[in-house]
Amino acid sequence: MNHQPVDATTPASFLPMVSVVVPIYNGETDLPELINCLLSQTYPKDRVEYLLVDNNSSDRTLTILKTSAENCPIAIHPLSETQIQSSYAARNTGIRAATGEIIVFTDADCRPQPQWLDALIKPFVNKEVVIIAGEILALPGTTLLEQHADRQETLSQKHTLNHSFRPYGQTANLAIRRIALEKVGLFRPYLTTGGDADICWRILGENIGRLEFAPNAIVQHRHRTTLQELQSQWRRYGRSNRYLHELHSVDLMRDMTPKEYGYRLGRWLLKELPRDIKKAIAGQATLVDLLNTPIGLFTARARSGGQRDAKLPENAKIIERL
Repeated sequence: MNHQPVDATTPASFLPMVSVVVPIYNGETDLPELINCLLSQTYPKDRVEYLLVDNNSSDRTLTILKTSAENCPIAIHPLSETQIQSSYAARNTGIRAATGEIIVFTDADCRPQPQWLDALIKPFVNKEVVIIAGEILALPGTTLLEQHADRQETLSQKHTLNHSFRPYGQTANLAIRRIALEKVGLFRPYLTTGGDADICWRILGENIGRLEFAPNAIVQHRHRTTLQELQSQWRRYGRSNRYLHELHSVDLMRDMTPKEYGYRLGRWLLKELPRDIKKAIAGQATLVDLLNTPIGLFTARARSGGQRDAKLPENAKIIERL
């Protein structure tokens, strides 16, 4: 039998040093669960460090980070970013302290599954790959709004990976080669939203390498539960549109006219709602089905408002360097 010699680049032996960066603002309620998820990662513990960056929290975040780091079987490094109030500035603080050749990003309210890092790092065995986006799934939700967002797969990377300008991955589940950051710079520290698209597009625009999707590298994230939270989320998406338009000349989203809103609402009341009520009586539709259109119009309106009212601050154009 002819045995092939084991290539040093085969996935089984491909274990680069990884630095996981997590920005945290008032995350004391999320931290115990997050740290449990990090503890259960199957990626070798001696090949990964966790840089948890407190961004001026007013709760016990920093204290919890320091205590967790003391008696922990994984390498947790508590850091602080106190100069700039921005998750991107906090991520930059983490990147600067990182020793890994792969920098991975997630958020405090995310719940990475045990195989997350294994699946996220594997595609880097190909030298041409410089960015990998993992998938973001919803944590089981009970409220109407959570179920609606779950149905729409609001958080899924499939939306951002299909962006008409260039694909990008959201920082809730993203990995970037350090050399790419050395070439194009870090996040824009004064940007408040849209920084994930911006950094991916800058890297892809330099033709350093390509982006890949790792569907089995899964983090779970909680959907918004109140209309106020939902409105805030979609207004932020709108602001992001405006900022990326100014930074990268991407197309703005077209606003729906009041007439179009009226038409969609009328069609829902007169056509969709009676149809769905009949289905619900027959056990073939739920409240989420019945209210799908008005919730969709509510989020579209919030996004339009965010895009219309946003103005890119001058200092948001600054790119920090490694």
